[in-house]
Amino acid sequence: MSIEIKNISKQFGDFKALDNINLEVASGELLALLGPSGCGKTSLLRVIAGLETPDNGQILFHGEDTTDTHVRERQVGFVFQHYALFRHMTVFENVAFGLRVRPKKTRPSDAEIRKKVHRLLELVQLDWLADRFPAQLSGGQRQRIALARALAVEPRVLLLDEPFGALDTKVRKELRRWLRRLHDEIHVTSVFVTHDQEEALEVADRVVVMNKGQIEQIGTPSQVYDTPASPFVYQFLGDINLFHSRVHDGWAEVAGARIAATDSPDAAKATIYVRPHEIDLSRVASEAAIAGKITHVRLLGSTVRLEVDVADHDAVEVELTRERYAEGEWKVGEAVWLNPRDAKVYTGL
Repeated sequence: MSIEIKNISKQFGDFKALDNINLEVASGELLALLGPSGCGKTSLLRVIAGLETPDNGQILFHGEDTTDTHVRERQVGFVFQHYALFRHMTVFENVAFGLRVRPKKTRPSDAEIRKKVHRLLELVQLDWLADRFPAQLSGGQRQRIALARALAVEPRVLLLDEPFGALDTKVRKELRRWLRRLHDEIHVTSVFVTHDQEEALEVADRVVVMNKGQIEQIGTPSQVYDTPASPFVYQFLGDINLFHSRVHDGWAEVAGARIAATDSPDAAKATIYVRPHEIDLSRVASEAAIAGKITHVRLLGSTVRLEVDVADHDAVEVELTRERYAEGEWKVGEAVWLNPRDAKVYTGL
């Protein structure tokens, strides 16, 4: 089931939540709507669902205009951050609920419901919990049950709003890997909202980065991370170091080092973006190297973060693997040279 979003706008009072959004979701795709709070991602999900009516534009499901179609008739499945399971019902009855409340003409028999629910519980690997109540489950188990319940009604589209937001980091990581495997098995067209860039990059086929009611960039996880379309996307997807400079003859100078800025106008103000893991450390100067001094070292599991003071700039963060850090024998107080491998220069900011 493909989804086409055409010129969608939505305003709440003076606040413009969505500003002329255009987007296509391919049939069977797992798409992430990524952005900070208030960027419009949940509003867009609710418009797709039919829970909100747009001020302008159209929503098409497989070429059919569903803009004015009631939410009950859109055949969408929902998974919310806080599970929304019925506490007084067993796991089995929670999953069966959507099937039992169907009109009599389309309602499956009890035997069919029983077979389908057990098949879904097996799919989410929780068939052994069928007789338990939600209060007896962990957060991760509840969210998998919520997903099974959403799938029970055979939705044309699955919508997930911050589905793992209420879970701790370890459970989140386990569930997003599980969701990716599950999607590869069932191939239902899915749109999920998240503010967690790691989650979006790991799970989605494509990522839509949103900001202030507009789309900043659409692309595969590698496209939005490796070739960000704007300074906002660059800053939102991971940690960055910023250097301020001006362009002269195709170069931007930072603490004596020259960074190529060939596509930038001469004398323009330049902001240079470099991610911590895209900086190499050296004890030897070069034309493109920035002089600094190591002031702090932090061990972060498999990586090491070094803070380096650079003249007339904010402290620079450099991220190394434990192996590279050990090989270099870097010490606090040591003078070093920073070599950016992949610096991006933006002008006019």
